[in-house]
Amino acid sequence: MKLERINYDELNPKAQEMFNFQKASAKLADYGFTTMWLNNDWLGADFLAVHVDGSTYLKVQLKGRLSFNRKYREKNIYICFISDGETYLYPHDLILNEIESRISDKTWLEKGTWSSPNLNQKNKQLLKPYLL
Repeated sequence: MKLERINYDELNPKAQEMFNFQKASAKLADYGFTTMWLNNDWLGADFLAVHVDGSTYLKVQLKGRLSFNRKYREKNIYICFISDGETYLYPHDLILNEIESRISDKTWLEKGTWSSPNLNQKNKQLLKPYLL
């Protein structure tokens, strides 16, 4: 059998989500985490990342880009996304506290959600410690 690489952009949204989950899982394995996909969001998480230390676990929401949602506040949620081949995993509330004063988007103000398809230099610098 000859394996051929797929074109990510040709995948449907669910297949893209599973692709991103597999990529993120591979990165997290390098840090001692095993991941478990949750069929239904549990406390805001798409998946759990459990560390080999036996006591550390992360509730992770998988996104396609830098994102925030007021409904994730105070739930100890981590956001994971891939941008330009780089995987980021950041604590939602901590980074939101840093960036919220810069968000003036109508969607954020009215609905409590915000995302950015591209990382500007300021956000890249802010997320640098969370690059896997």
